[in-house]
Parts: sequence; C-alpha cells; structure tokens
Amino acid sequence: MSEEIVTVGRRKTAVARVRLKAGVGEIKINKKPVAEFFGREDQIKTIADAFTVTNTTGQFDVAARVTGGGMTGQAGAVRHGISRALIISDPELRAVLKKAGFLKRDPRMKERKKPGQKGARARFQFSKR
Repeated sequence: MSEEIVTVGRRKTAVARVRLKAGVGEIKINKKPVAEFFGREDQIKTIADAFTVTNTTGQFDVAARVTGGGMTGQAGAVRHGISRALIISDPELRAVLKKAGFLKRDPRMKERKKPGQKGARARFQFSKR
C-alpha cells in the first residue's frame, strides 16, 4: 500500500478526517502527537483499539484533522475513521472491525432544549398557588 487512504469518521458532533498510509505507527491529531493532543490514557486507547483488534499495530501512520465535539467524541470519531480506512486497505478486516462495533457511527447525541422548559426533558417547577 503506497498510496494514502482518506476517510471520514464521526461521533456525536465531532468529525475526523483521517489519512492512513503505510508507516511505523505514528499517530498525529491536528499536527500534534496523539499523547499531546489527548491527555487521558483511555482516549489514546480508544484510538489504538482499531489497530489492536486487527493486529496491525505499528504498520500504519495516521494523520487526522478533528473538529467539533469534546475530547471523547473526537477520539471516537478518529477510531471510526481509522476503522473505515483499514477496510479500504484490507477488505478482510471488515468482519473483525464490525464485530468489535467500530464501523457503526455512534448515533447518540444531546437532545435539544425545548421552549418553555428548563432543559430537554426537565420542566420548570409547577406551583399550584
């Protein structure tokens, strides 16, 4: 695989444009090393999970641009993008990634606040008198 594979991953309101190419396992998010961009270990593990499940750790370099959402949503979006790119590089990995649940976009989003209410579902306190 000499060419670069470009995919898009999403979670909540985060969008990640992922570029995957053959390399030594270097992961950069918004031009920063992954450990510098994501401070928490579980977020770094989330990104690496796609490589761990498919036994391709250290075979690809990742360069991702992430916008929107919070840190956890961005980590999930990067993992989604990496998973999609791995399928393009090797279609046989699809079954493993699908079983792990990395190909499905996480559809859970924050419910919008409704007018005349305190929040999405919470109402203002009712006073009879």
